[in-house]
Amino acid sequence: ALGRNPSSPVSLLQPLGMASQQLRAQTLPLSPGAQERSWQQQFEGAWELGRRGVPLPRDPDWKALCERKPFERNLLQSPNPEGNALYRHRTERCPLPCTPAPCGYQLLRSSLILFLPPPCSWCVKQQRVDLLAEGLWEELLDSYQPNITVMDWYEDSQLAESVYQLHVRLLAADGQTPLREFHHQGPEQGVLMVSVSKVSHVFHGYGPGVRYVHFQHQTLDAETPDGLRRTRATDSSVSVQLRD
Repeated sequence: ALGRNPSSPVSLLQPLGMASQQLRAQTLPLSPGAQERSWQQQFEGAWELGRRGVPLPRDPDWKALCERKPFERNLLQSPNPEGNALYRHRTERCPLPCTPAPCGYQLLRSSLILFLPPPCSWCVKQQRVDLLAEGLWEELLDSYQPNITVMDWYEDSQLAESVYQLHVRLLAADGQTPLREFHHQGPEQGVLMVSVSKVSHVFHGYGPGVRYVHFQHQTLDAETPDGLRRTRATDSSVSVQLRD
């Protein structure tokens, strides 16, 4: 009997059929379970949760966690409400009571606090960060307790001895009870005068129960014959870091 020619059309179709099956297997959509495992591997691999000993969430949505990127991201809205430039002309007229609050902030205006010329008042901006809504989870916050870092920049407007205050509180689940606090008043006495100062603080080992971060800074403004002179603050941030 004649043997089959290895180059015959029948023999050539066999590897083509196998390649077609492999291609279909590669292009078929993953099952929901496989998709979830893929998102989990992506998230755990990016942040090395196992190596760091980070407890996993009880009922995770791995895709949502990947999309939220909860770590090393600024959790504040409108981190530059004054803009990036801290060196604008200080005599520009801009009536603050008519200025809308930046996105995410609650804008408050205190009554006059200094009656000697020029009259001054505090402009207070504050917002509250919901850590769970930003992608963190209870087991992480209560057991591992990642670092929570706060930073801000402000100018020394020299309107008074103190022109800036920062108040940050870690709050419990009721959104009211403070568990840890940090306060700063600037410029600091005895520190070399600079035009722009940085303030930073890291919360660590703060204990279980933290669910919110309340961020508030206030800057001094003065009404002068030339217009409103303002103390500006910018590059505000609240972020969460895993420890190495």
